[in-house]
Amino acid sequence: MSIWEYANPVKFMRTSGAVLPWVIAAAVLSTVTGLVWGFLTPEDYKQGSTVKIVFLHVPAALMAINIWLMMLVTSLIWLIRRHHVSALAAKAAAPVGAVMTLIALITGAVWGQPMWGTWWEWDPRLTSFLILLLFYLGYMALWEAVENPDSAADLTGVLCLVGSVFALLSRYAVNFWNQGLHQGASLSLAPGERMAAVYRYPLYLSMAGFFLLFLALLLIRTRTEIRRRRLAALLARENRA
Repeated sequence: MSIWEYANPVKFMRTSGAVLPWVIAAAVLSTVTGLVWGFLTPEDYKQGSTVKIVFLHVPAALMAINIWLMMLVTSLIWLIRRHHVSALAAKAAAPVGAVMTLIALITGAVWGQPMWGTWWEWDPRLTSFLILLLFYLGYMALWEAVENPDSAADLTGVLCLVGSVFALLSRYAVNFWNQGLHQGASLSLAPGERMAAVYRYPLYLSMAGFFLLFLALLLIRTRTEIRRRRLAALLARENRA
């Protein structure tokens, strides 16, 4: 068995249809449990109740970056091997990534205002996240602007390569520049920098929930894109007849 078998639309539709209900159930269970558990944690001695935004902010920010990197991988598969399912998966993932980026920016502002005294600062990580959101919007607009789907997949694949720079900057901006208000990584293995277990475990569960939620949405949207592509092909065939 080869992983490339799932690039076949028929194989993908059959397999994804079988696993999708389980993924949805796991996503709902882990996301709801993680968020409720997180918001029931005690207040932090320094940040008070605002620390609980971490259970929404960190998973959303993490997914915003990794969804773009997933789009990069699937776009490269399209550019190299010309598998249509990979191009459609990248297209399907973009709106989800844009929403995750927007959630990260909004929750970051809500969290930052009482901590920093301002809703927004041209901090390296915040700025790179804003640019990442613009890349998501540009990516989706480019798909809509180009009529030929293969040409659109080619152009958006190139855009993905360029946008990946800002996806990586969003993740490592604090390491590249010491300036800025944004704190370092919320989760660290360094001694003395680890988050307290009372916050760490519900955060892990929330992160898992957000990943499964993305996976469920990705499968649903990719299946929709495949059906849409099939319908367009059938209509084009009828018009030629």
